[in-house]
Amino acid sequence: MKNQLKVLRAMRNWSQAELGEHLDVSRQAVNAIETGKYDPSLPLAFKIARLFGQPIEEIFDDGSIGGKNDGQ
Repeated sequence: MKNQLKVLRAMRNWSQAELGEHLDVSRQAVNAIETGKYDPSLPLAFKIARLFGQPIEEIFDDGSIGGKNDGQ
């Protein structure tokens, strides 16, 4: 799943470790989410969205909303 986590983190000038502290996850978990190797749980996705003040769908894109295959 594509996401904007790295961009949002960079806008706050946070390291992966610092973001991990805010989310109560490891730096490795942040890296795995940023690189698309791991999709966060729904509670973690909500926590990320609240932290950055954005809707989940603005941060995470599963390709089904607003993409070329959305039937429009």
